[in-house]
Amino acid sequence: MKLFYGEIEGNQVTINDEEQQHIVKVLRMKEGEAIHVTDGKGNLASGKLMIEGKKANIIVDEIKTDMPNFIPALHIAIAPTKNIDRIEFFIEKAVEMGISEITLLQTEKTERKNLNIDKLRKQAIAASKQSLRFHFPVINDSIKIQDFLKKINPENTFVAHCHENLHRIALKEIPTLDHITFLIGPEGDFSEKEIMTLAEHHVKAVSLGNQRLRTETAGIFVAAWNYNNLE
Repeated sequence: MKLFYGEIEGNQVTINDEEQQHIVKVLRMKEGEAIHVTDGKGNLASGKLMIEGKKANIIVDEIKTDMPNFIPALHIAIAPTKNIDRIEFFIEKAVEMGISEITLLQTEKTERKNLNIDKLRKQAIAASKQSLRFHFPVINDSIKIQDFLKKINPENTFVAHCHENLHRIALKEIPTLDHITFLIGPEGDFSEKEIMTLAEHHVKAVSLGNQRLRTETAGIFVAAWNYNNLE
């Protein structure tokens, strides 16, 4: 399946401008080839490619709505790494494994403050198309951890940290939920003050095993754990 991104409104389907250029100039697809377009909101249009000059359109044969989404839905709030390549790698792999939402957390020890969120969103769309996802994940703007905690539901929110002297449950002890939020700390982990604040908000601490994992590795580990539980 060749999957592309566009807008689907009723019976009208418009392929994204950048996608059109990719189809015509890079892939050099031929008129009449089978093509599929998703809006990333659970809708999928299938049909044949029509090319008019430098424009690519679709002659629609079928539109499917309400394509199934992933359950449980996983939201990872993760502190961006100093090396942006590592957080980009996390986003790509987490998207391939069905993550529903990503938030970039600013913590006491977060070194990277400036982020190109639009670039990260484009990378998430690219990974979604590659893995044939019809529901694209939400990539939220960067937010301070204190502000993020005001929005959580403690019943389904967990934090992975490396403080061995504090009580942590194992992943297998997490109950079956429709939606899970996981906080992943920065290089150097959350500060003790932040961990105490998390506890005050009734966020449950989780151990990811005996090894100390890098930030992006911990995020991928949680995404893979959730992927294994997907319905």
